[in-house]
Amino acid sequence: MSNSALTATRGDLRFDLRTWGPSDGEPVLLLHGFPQSGRSWEAVASRLADAGFFCVAPDQRGYSPGARPPRRRDYVLPELVADALAVVDDVVGPDARVHLVGHDWGAAVAWSLAARHPDRIATLTAVSVPPPRAFLRSLLTSRQGLASWYMYVFQLPWLPERALGSVERMRGVLRRIGQSREAADRDAALFAEPGRLTAALNWYRALFLTPPSFGPRVAVPTRFVWSDGDTALTRQCTVHAQTEVTGPYEFIELAGVSHWIPDEVPDQLAEIVAAHAKAHPA
Repeated sequence: MSNSALTATRGDLRFDLRTWGPSDGEPVLLLHGFPQSGRSWEAVASRLADAGFFCVAPDQRGYSPGARPPRRRDYVLPELVADALAVVDDVVGPDARVHLVGHDWGAAVAWSLAARHPDRIATLTAVSVPPPRAFLRSLLTSRQGLASWYMYVFQLPWLPERALGSVERMRGVLRRIGQSREAADRDAALFAEPGRLTAALNWYRALFLTPPSFGPRVAVPTRFVWSDGDTALTRQCTVHAQTEVTGPYEFIELAGVSHWIPDEVPDQLAEIVAAHAKAHPA
């Protein structure tokens, strides 16, 4: 099915988004990670739409030109969670429950949204990234701290922008960390837009601006999908995830797949999401 380009608002912020599938289908909210956009969900969403789901994929804060505040502190996790909930309110309905799917940074937002607003979430499918509290434990107790070296580099002023600040350099980095040529071309081209890279980096730069406040554990039915070819997220970061979920939980490991799960194995991921949603309808 074809998708449509829409917008959702939260106060003065305007989020670009895409939808797929019948508007009366079970709603699925798809949250992208760094350095991507809602387009990264196209292959998964089109398959879910064919199965009758209504999919919504916003370009999140900093990635949408109309939702690009300038300060680092504008990108703390509670603001990102509130953005996602505002998209649901605007596009699906203020009392709607959705099937929530997030990859990479989108998974971090999804874990927090599901924990804090379980009345709005029918199921959670988190892809690649574990719950914030489990990730922090892995940083302190395993080699995940070394694998996350780039998170510390991104705290520096101007140097990351210099290293990644052209379409060609961004494309080269994405290819080196496992993206296909087609996906790297798609995502790197977005960074020709002035201000987009700094805004995307602000997600990382806001990490240490507020004290850890992880909130409640996740009570909704949850699937956590991780791939053993991920060079950014180690196996050690997955082992504590179950302790952060009080509801039904399933860990799914994909063998021989890189970090870029939605692009690399969309059939498999769409089936995981669809089966989960059908088992726990909204």
